[in-house]
This record gives sequence, structure tokens and C-alpha cells, in this order.
Amino acid sequence: MLRFTLLWLLVFLFASISSSSARPAPYAMHISCGARQNIRTPPTYTRWYKDFAYTGGIPANATAPSHITPPLKTLRYFPLSEGPENCYIINRVPKGHYSVRIFFGLVEHEIDNEPLFEVSVEGTIIHSLKSGWSKNDEQVFAEALVFLLDGSVSICFHSTGRGDPTIISIEILQIDEKAYYFGPEWGRGVILKTTSRLTCGTSKPKFDEDYSGDHWGGDRFWHPIRTFGKNVDAPRSTESGIKKASTVPNFYPEALYQSAVVSTDSKPDLAYTMDVDPNKNYSIWLHFAEIDATITSAGKRVFDVLINGGTVFENVDVVGMSGDRYTALVLNTTVALSGRTLTITLHPKKGNHAILTAIEVFQVIVAESKTSPEEVRALQALKKSLGLPNRFGWNGDPCVPKEHPWSGADCHFDKSGGKWFIDGLGLGNQGLRGSLPNEISKLHHLQSINLSGNSIHGVIPSSLGTVTSLETLDLSYNFLNGSIPESLGKLTALRRLNLNGNSLSGRVPSALGGRLLNGASFNFTDNHGLCGIPGLPKCGPHLSAGAKVGIAFAVFLSLVLLVICSICWWKRRQNILRAQQIAAASRSAPYAKARTQSSHDIQMSRNPSRGRTASENGPSLLS
Repeated sequence: MLRFTLLWLLVFLFASISSSSARPAPYAMHISCGARQNIRTPPTYTRWYKDFAYTGGIPANATAPSHITPPLKTLRYFPLSEGPENCYIINRVPKGHYSVRIFFGLVEHEIDNEPLFEVSVEGTIIHSLKSGWSKNDEQVFAEALVFLLDGSVSICFHSTGRGDPTIISIEILQIDEKAYYFGPEWGRGVILKTTSRLTCGTSKPKFDEDYSGDHWGGDRFWHPIRTFGKNVDAPRSTESGIKKASTVPNFYPEALYQSAVVSTDSKPDLAYTMDVDPNKNYSIWLHFAEIDATITSAGKRVFDVLINGGTVFENVDVVGMSGDRYTALVLNTTVALSGRTLTITLHPKKGNHAILTAIEVFQVIVAESKTSPEEVRALQALKKSLGLPNRFGWNGDPCVPKEHPWSGADCHFDKSGGKWFIDGLGLGNQGLRGSLPNEISKLHHLQSINLSGNSIHGVIPSSLGTVTSLETLDLSYNFLNGSIPESLGKLTALRRLNLNGNSLSGRVPSALGGRLLNGASFNFTDNHGLCGIPGLPKCGPHLSAGAKVGIAFAVFLSLVLLVICSICWWKRRQNILRAQQIAAASRSAPYAKARTQSSHDIQMSRNPSRGRTASENGPSLLS
């Protein structure tokens, strides 16, 4: 018996470990904008990371516009001087499906200054703040369900000229891969923006965390609505457990289904109306659980569901369709709305009363195609190398949202590849400094470059000759030096080239000179060192680059040999001088010489044999 009990315990422990290892905790990132240290906030003691991953902005003390706003004391705001677009770019985010939520705030002591701006996630606008947002619980944040596939997420704020964007917090919460699947249109190219989420029959706003919900469902906010109107419905609640609630893929909290509203005899139809944006598609999720004690079996309560007067579900029997009382039922439909209102109506057919637990409404947004990552990196390298002023922004994606492209970068959409690319740069007379990076050649689709009238120095990158689509290149009135790369002669599409007003030198590539005969417009004036084509001085003996390198090496080697010889001569001269000094000292000391000779005579008298020569002593034998 003991052996059986131990075996059962081991099996149970192994099953528990396997279950927990098969379903790890979802990724969660909570950022307290403007904060300088990590903090935890009651009542759930959520961990908020200190501010990071921002492209600009200024931290400040915050005023929370709503009681549902996280209890954080700081925010980050983005003045227009920091550029029209500013972003948080968060890396090392695992691939997956996420709920992204941003809470807005007000700068302390400026509560009457309500900024209006737009928010984008991964280049797609998900929210535009409207006047009065700070007084509406459902408008103090923006939330969207999005697939993140490249290991990072960019969340950008776009100024509209009506106040500085102000952000209190950012949350990135992983949810189930199949969460909120609504049909064939659902997928990685679709974003669901939360329009409204209501819990019926209660007056307490709650998050999933307050409901002790499964973390794989995210941390949804449920706005309470106790009644749809005076005498039109009645609240219901229960403390009984609800079956089939927290299940894959949406993991709704069980407590959500413990309250509801029921229509009345005076108003049998149960209806709710909300404002929406026109000409959009909406995914609508309706929640039910039969918690009314008067309904004891299937068939006792049956009703139809209508959206703006059109029937979308017929003969809804909550008990019959869910399988039992106190059992969750979720119905979903997607509709196209042309007007500015959405009205959900439950029309009883049996039992005279309808029941409703909760409502979720999402706007279906087609995700924007993004710019080629290689070209984005090339533009970022150009921004850094030229010291692009902050007023340009140049954060996030250069081409999307289409309403907020980067200033100075022209975009074109490649339908075959499904990506945006850059076909023009217009940054003339912008006070740019620095040099042209080799990465500019990664902008393979450029047709026009205008960087004239700046303070760009250094050489023209030879790699620029690989941008074969280039038709116009204007680098005039800068401080460029060196020679014109031979590779520019390979740009057969080039029709206009302005290099005047620089400090270039050397021979103009012959291929460019020949192009002038075919109607191209090239300007090389005000470069005192250029030569070789009509209108410029004639070139003297021209050496190839290899010859110039060889001459430079020979000169260097000669200098090294000259230095070595000089050192040797100096050392030899020092030795000669030292020998002369010794000889002079000997001639000026006769007493020392006599003393040395007397000592030698005494030694000879003591040991006569030492004075003999080798011939007198005979041969020396060695054995």
C-alpha cells in the first residue's frame, strides 16, 4: 500500500512538472515612463521597469487622468523640438502574439493642457486621441493585439501640432497564438484595436489581474456598466462557479461571468449603443452565462442578436448552447460599419427576457507593410554620420504610417516584394555636418539625392557607384575633398550631377566626360583641383592610384633609411670624440705613466720567467 501511494505521488509530481514545463509563463514587460528605478505598485504589486528604449523626450512628474491609470508618479513627454515622431524601440521580444497597451498622462500642474496625438505600433496607427480623452476611462489608454515577429517592437508617438505626446506607461503582454481568432481574415497581417470592453451588471471596474485571471489572457480592462438605462434592465450576480470560462485560447476570468444584466417586462429588448469610426470592420465578442435562478433548463430563454438592426445570431439559447447553467458561452461576429454608431440588440423570442454578461468590440486594422530593414539601417547610419538634427525625427519606420513619413525621405511601395523602399533623399540646405557613409549605397532604389548647401566634408564614397538607378546626384556647395570616384562613371542612368562648390581634385573620370556629349548636365565648377574635361584646366602627368601609392611608399622608405644612417653617423661620431678625449688625457699625465712603468719593472724582477718571450720558453703543449 505504501509503495502504491509513493508511486502515485511520483506520477502526480512528474505530471505537474511536465505540465508546468510545457506551459511557461508568458512574456511580460511593464515600463514606467520617466522612472529612474524599478518599482512595484499595489494592489497586485506589478513590477514596473525603469524607463528605457526611448529615442528622445523629457521625463517629468505625472498627473494620472483616471483612477484606472497605473499608480505611477512619472511620465515622458516629447516636445516638438525632439522631432515629430518619437518612439520606444524594445528589443529581445520573443516572437509571438501580444497585447500592447499604452497609458497616457498629463504633466503635473498642466492638467488643462490635454495633448492630442497619434499612436502607432510597428508602423500602423492604432489610436488617435480625441478631445476630452482625459475624462473618459476607456480613452486614457490605447490597446492593440498584434503579432511581433522580428524580435522587437516599435511603439511611436506622432505629433499633430496640438500638444506634446505624454506617456505614463507601456505594457507588452504575450497572449495565446490563437487568441481572438475571428475567421479567415485573422492572421499576422491583422491588428485588433480594442474599441470597448464592458462587464455588465456591476459598477466595479476591473482588470484581469483583479479577477485573478490566467496571465495568458493578458491583463484586460473591463469597464463596468451596471445598467443600459433606467428601468430597461436589471442586474444579476452570483457567487457560484462558472464552467468553461478560463479556456484556450482567450482565457477569460471566471469571475467575469458572475454578473449580468437581464431585460425587463417594460423593455423586453436589451440594447446597447456605442460610438465607432465609420467605414471600418469590427470584430464583436458577446459573453453569456445563465446565472438567473428563474431559468432552470434549456429552451426557457431564447433570443436573437442584432447588429445595427441586422440579425447576426438567431435563437440563442444560452443553456442549450453552453451545455448547462452557470457555463460560459462566447459568440463572435465581424461586421462592416459605414456609420458612426454600433447598436447591439438582444430580442427575446422565448421567456420574454434576454441576458448579457459582457461585450468586447475590436476594430480590425490591416497592418502596414514595413520598409526594407536593410534600407532602414542605411538611413539610420546616414542620420548618425551626417548629424541629422532632432527636429527631423527619423525614428521608427521611414515610410509608415503613411500619414507620418520621414521628412527628406521619399518612399515607394514595391508590390511584388510587399515592402517599402527609399527612392529619393531631399536634405538640401539643412545644416548637415559630418561625412557620407558607405552605407548610403545600401539604398539600392535611389533615383535622386540632394545634399547640396550643407557642411558635409570628406570624400565621395566609391560605393555610391553601385546605386545603378541613380538619375540625379547633387552634392554641390559642401566641403567634399579628394577625387571623383571612377565608379560614378558606371552610373549609366545618371543625367544630372552637381559637384560644384567643393574642394575636389584630380582628373574627372573619362566616362563622365563622355556623357556630356549625350545631353547630361554635369557641373564641376568651383573645384580648383579638378581637371580633364572641357571647361576645366588640362591635367598634368597623371599617375594611377597604384603609382601614387608606390611613390609614397618609396618616399617613406627613404625617410626611414635617412633616419637610420643619421643615427649610425651620430653614434660613430660619439665614439671618435670619446677616443680623442682619452688620448688627450694620457698625454697630459706623465706621472701616471712613470708610475705604471716602475710597477712593471718590480714585477719582472720578482718573476724573470714572465718576461721571456714565447720562443724562449719553448712550445706550449696541450693534452
